[in-house]
Amino acid sequence: MDKYKDKLGGLADKLKQERPKTPIQEVQPVKVIADIKVVEVQFNNWIPKTLLKRVKAFGLEYDISLKNINIQALELYLNLKAKPEINVKKAD
Repeated sequence: MDKYKDKLGGLADKLKQERPKTPIQEVQPVKVIADIKVVEVQFNNWIPKTLLKRVKAFGLEYDISLKNINIQALELYLNLKAKPEINVKKAD
């Protein structure tokens, strides 16, 4: 038991004499990927009620918003059917 107390007492003296080394923390900035902002405009049209029900059911089943379904459908249609984009001057 005396050996244990001597070791323990020696440890306390050692801790008092030596300052503990505190780790230095490096702070690194978080890399932020810039979000590309797409200008959105309102698009409004009339569609058959049965088609709207089908689109809503599809959205619920696959957890997709109506907005995203419309965007995907229009992009798919234009990619399949439309001619390549022609530079059109915007009227400001």
